[in-house]
Amino acid sequence: MTTYHPNTSLHRFSPKQRRLLERLVPMIVRAVQVEKIVLYGGSDPALPPSLASFDLLIITREDERRSDYELQDIIESRCRETAAVTALVHDIAYVNKKLQERQYFFSTVLHEGTLLYDARRTPLAEAGIPDWEEVRMMAEKDFDRWTRVARDFFHSAEFILGKRSWNTATFFLHQAAEQCYQAILLTFMGYKPTTHNLDKLRRYTNRFSVELALLFPLDNEEEEDLFRLLSSGYVSARYKEEFIITEREVSILIERIRRLLDIAERVCCNHFISLGKRAAKGD
Repeated sequence: MTTYHPNTSLHRFSPKQRRLLERLVPMIVRAVQVEKIVLYGGSDPALPPSLASFDLLIITREDERRSDYELQDIIESRCRETAAVTALVHDIAYVNKKLQERQYFFSTVLHEGTLLYDARRTPLAEAGIPDWEEVRMMAEKDFDRWTRVARDFFHSAEFILGKRSWNTATFFLHQAAEQCYQAILLTFMGYKPTTHNLDKLRRYTNRFSVELALLFPLDNEEEEDLFRLLSSGYVSARYKEEFIITEREVSILIERIRRLLDIAERVCCNHFISLGKRAAKGD
């Protein structure tokens, strides 16, 4: 077992980032019943401002009755005008359970992240050291399973494109993107949120690769519209008569999702190698 000795230093961040974090923490504490806030990731400096965000694990009190996803939306909405925040929200009992199970995402976040706030009401459980070989094997299994489904949806989109059914193709592309993002999350975190929201899934995975982040840059109106059409594929493309997408837009999305699958294969295979090296070192 390893004892949690939190890192609270913000020295690795720029003065501007420190000022933003100092403003964000009180906003979050006022919005929800917070036990602890841990910063576990920040955007790569190479990314454009439109993709910059702070990745936060918000650990709430057990008596917080609102759902994790409702709290997540509240936090991200409250923070939006100050800085982009990607929030994962779980109560202290859930996090402690995962720590005791040696779940590597939570163990890594707490030991390598930065503690921004601690209400000191409930302590964190001691985290067991993960079995990194077991983590690698599970990551490979999850990746194979979810990307197989993603590629099936992608090939269905390619086929239906030839039938000139743009809306149905958009639905299949949404599903391919969703399954691929889930595969990436399971590979790197052993954990995935239950959501069909592509914007959330995209933001969760941005920190794993600059290529992933730049795939949908959202830095102009055309890019925003393109991602909005893809994101609408889950419901609107199937059920709403007013949903309109052109052959050109579907063709662009076909190429983007093809690239997403290729990038996922590359970055996740590199991560498997990294996990194997960690297992061999026994750290």
